[in-house]
Amino acid sequence: MLNIKLKDGSLFEFEGGTALELAEKISSGLARAAVAAKINGKVTELSTQINSDCEAEILTFDSEEGKRTYNHTASHVLAQAVKRLYPSAKLAIGPAIENGFYYDIDSEISFSPEILTKIEEEMKKIIKEDYKIERFVLPKEEAVKLMTEKEENYKVELINELPEGEEISFYRQGEFTDLCAGPHLMSTGKIKAVKLTQCTGAYWKGDAKNKMLQRIYGTAFPKQSMLDEYLARVEEAKKRDHNKLGRELELFTTVDYIGQGLPIMLPKGAKIIQLLQRFVEDIEADWGWRITKTPLMAKSDLYKISGHWDHYKEGMFVMGSEEDGKECFALRPMTCPFQYQAYLNRARSYRDLPMRLSETSTLFRNEDSGEMHGLIRVRQFTISEGHLMCTPEQLEDEFKRCLELTIFMLKTLGLYEDVSYRFSQWDPADRDKYIGTEEQWNEAQGIMKNILDDIGINYKIGIGEAAFYGPKLDIQIKNVYGKEDTLITIQIDQMLAEKFGMEYTDRDGTKKNPYIIHRTSIGCYERTLALLIEKYAGAFPTWLAPIQVKILPISERQHEYAQGVYKKLKSMGIRCELDGRSEKIGYKIREAQLEKVPYMLVIGDKEAEAGTVAVRSRKEGDCGAVPLDEFASRVLKETAERTLNV
Repeated sequence: MLNIKLKDGSLFEFEGGTALELAEKISSGLARAAVAAKINGKVTELSTQINSDCEAEILTFDSEEGKRTYNHTASHVLAQAVKRLYPSAKLAIGPAIENGFYYDIDSEISFSPEILTKIEEEMKKIIKEDYKIERFVLPKEEAVKLMTEKEENYKVELINELPEGEEISFYRQGEFTDLCAGPHLMSTGKIKAVKLTQCTGAYWKGDAKNKMLQRIYGTAFPKQSMLDEYLARVEEAKKRDHNKLGRELELFTTVDYIGQGLPIMLPKGAKIIQLLQRFVEDIEADWGWRITKTPLMAKSDLYKISGHWDHYKEGMFVMGSEEDGKECFALRPMTCPFQYQAYLNRARSYRDLPMRLSETSTLFRNEDSGEMHGLIRVRQFTISEGHLMCTPEQLEDEFKRCLELTIFMLKTLGLYEDVSYRFSQWDPADRDKYIGTEEQWNEAQGIMKNILDDIGINYKIGIGEAAFYGPKLDIQIKNVYGKEDTLITIQIDQMLAEKFGMEYTDRDGTKKNPYIIHRTSIGCYERTLALLIEKYAGAFPTWLAPIQVKILPISERQHEYAQGVYKKLKSMGIRCELDGRSEKIGYKIREAQLEKVPYMLVIGDKEAEAGTVAVRSRKEGDCGAVPLDEFASRVLKETAERTLNV
């Protein structure tokens, strides 16, 4: 009998056999729900033989690994359906992703919605045929031969990139065979509900220099009801999509001849960003940060010192060429090497530390066109950036304070419950990506781990996600479609100070390099605005609403009184608009509701005579007539307290 250590730590005696047989021994219900297994930490098929003592976990669709296995198999069913219907199509890659899968395909056929429906029907046939999925391996030469015979040139390219001697695995289901690392379900019939959602363009390997392929997206579930619930959530997400709402509410727009990733902030969107910036700058000043203002560009010399020229040049907008002997400039992709000059302005001692420097920084990054998405990922953006120089003894407290500041910001915006944390570390296997020694990286990551564990933050580890100069805590957030991006980051850096000759005189008279904390307090303003649009479906809290109050006179008779209300509210700092058009009051109210204005003041003869306003709240509906001062006090209180009244 074998001793199997289960997920809960208990030992289970098993006579040996497949992972599926182990699941059956544990529970028949578990076996029915099982989609894969994790043996000694490695996710594998249920057909995997267990012949020795091990740690084992039976994975269901409820687990992340189970979902990936399930959706990965669905991507192969998609590829098989495409090859059945369009044999000349060439297959690229087809991974599982969060909330589904995709497959990149090179085909002369344009995969229109009608053709996607046809492919989806063919997928359902393959699922019904319930093909057994079998794994086999080949040496590299035979693997190349197999894919060459199938005229799958993208697969041949992938195989040729694999190291010599590496095991090359394939999966066969019916007449279809695909290059794949796996794992997969045991048969196509295990998939119960599938839906193809869209087709977009995608460059081969994500490189704009390569051919544009067609990327078919889909999702799969073990129950039709689960698929229906997911599709309903997607429809709700579309209603909250900041790209759609932001344009409808006239917050921002884009223009083709200006370029991708270069949004135009319209007055209402610009007002929200102005409110956010003033809020952040005031709060940071209260927390001991001193504001700087630095150039938007610099000579290549600066970026060579920092390391950005060697490690980040492809992501920068460079002007001029060093080859022609002229000065070469680049727009800044980050502010750190510029702010260091404020530290280097004069000699420093331990008495000057910590030095906290902040800046509302406009940055430029040469993102690939395929990466652009509304306000979430743009080429020019503004960020609440800051750099903190401190002694080793001050590092832990200052890091905690930076995190406390970001948490305060997130709670104020109503985003705190939506974020997760990633401890982004270096990848020792990708040594060229980073500066510094292994000892320096281990020290910096050890310090950050101790800080995070001491705070008690629940974080995931992201290998290879560190900046080239140091580890970081990334505060992650998802958009309405479930796509995760970094909103805020806090980094520990013990390398760039030495590169720039940043020193301080310590108590014992020795010269030392300070530790540097790179951080944002609210992240990129454009991305934050996008997330706020989606969070509140465009119905911003009163303190952030670009227009807080709409004044709606019923007829021309009340215009003089309405004008007085408008002037008084404006004088009190309340953002308001007077709708004096000769339209019916019902029409004016509906328009204000579509604009998602927090408050409407309806003014008729009765209100004009009594010196009151009839208040309609976006949240509460008709609130009745009240004195103007009473209403103004309510708006001012909500603004001052930054209440999240939505």
